[in-house]
Amino acid sequence: MRLRITFAKQGALRYTGQIDLHRIWERSARRSDLPLAYSRGFHPQPKIQLAAALPLGFSSRCEVVDLRLERDIPLDGLIERLQSAVPPGLTILSVEQEDESVPALGTLIESAEYEVTLLGKVSLADLRAKIGDLQAAASLLRERREKRYDLRPLIENLDISPLDPQVIRMRLAAREGATGRPDEILAELGIPLEDARVERTRLIIRESQP
Repeated sequence: MRLRITFAKQGALRYTGQIDLHRIWERSARRSDLPLAYSRGFHPQPKIQLAAALPLGFSSRCEVVDLRLERDIPLDGLIERLQSAVPPGLTILSVEQEDESVPALGTLIESAEYEVTLLGKVSLADLRAKIGDLQAAASLLRERREKRYDLRPLIENLDISPLDPQVIRMRLAAREGATGRPDEILAELGIPLEDARVERTRLIIRESQP
């Protein structure tokens, strides 16, 4: 059985990395008495797969994890069981059964949406001008881990929220080998990361026929 769980990651968990989050899910599954499936070999590993990694310090209300179980279990009451087992800051939003033949979760993520709340006062005119310059740029060459890349094709949408001029909305590519990061956009806008609060609001998952 393959479970797909959507959850929010808030509070102190914002500073928990992907490896530690994987461990949290393993412990929480055990506390919930879920029959986790394990790989074979000398060092069996639980079959747990998290979606696109979230940078440290960012919160989210749309994270996704797939858990593979050794056998089918009823879904009734499972959200409550899991919620009682996870640490503070992690909120279970939904639990669904996924078809076993669907490709691995990590290969299905296409893009991610973020809301960036600016903590200090900004000039709306200046911010609009800078966003316009980014959108008009033919390329935005940057370097990550000593490799040069073009940030511009990774920006799918970038605008200011019509409801709050202190909020920038972003939709960035999140495919394997082509991932845009909000902190890189902020750097291009000349906004220090410490002057913003970043939250992932949606993961766009490609539908795949089993």
